[in-house]
Amino acid sequence: MSEDQIEVTEEELDAIADTAIAALQDILKYFNVGEVTIDEYEGDEGELILDITGDDLAILIGRHGRTLDALQFVVSAITVRSMGFRYPVIVDVEGYKSRQREKLESIARSTANKAASQHRSVKMRPMTPYERRIVHIALRDDDRVDTASEGEGSARHVVVVPR
Repeated sequence: MSEDQIEVTEEELDAIADTAIAALQDILKYFNVGEVTIDEYEGDEGELILDITGDDLAILIGRHGRTLDALQFVVSAITVRSMGFRYPVIVDVEGYKSRQREKLESIARSTANKAASQHRSVKMRPMTPYERRIVHIALRDDDRVDTASEGEGSARHVVVVPR
């Protein structure tokens, strides 16, 4: 659990999950995806992960995962408004985000290697807040580098700085 993670009781976590799942099911009615299953589980960083599985879900991911990011944003916003506090809710489709996460962690490690070996800061591509969080978490135990987010809006990116 990260430092900024709030502690919630089992009852609160159940209420968060119920709220997020209900919001997601309401939204999914507008997509023609047929029968879906929504599995819920807790991620490594204490976040609630909702993984949608079904037959034809590419439409939920969208180009470069943009539809999925938007879906997650809306479900998170509804959950925050209903609960009155922020708790990380990740919406995934058939493990798409976990595959992307592994790819991003790998890119983060190679960027750290480059920054450390070349003794210079290395800028990564612009990323969503979720992606930047993955990079910060992936590199937080690497003693050779520090990470910082820089830039504004959609140009916000992670910079990996050698120590």
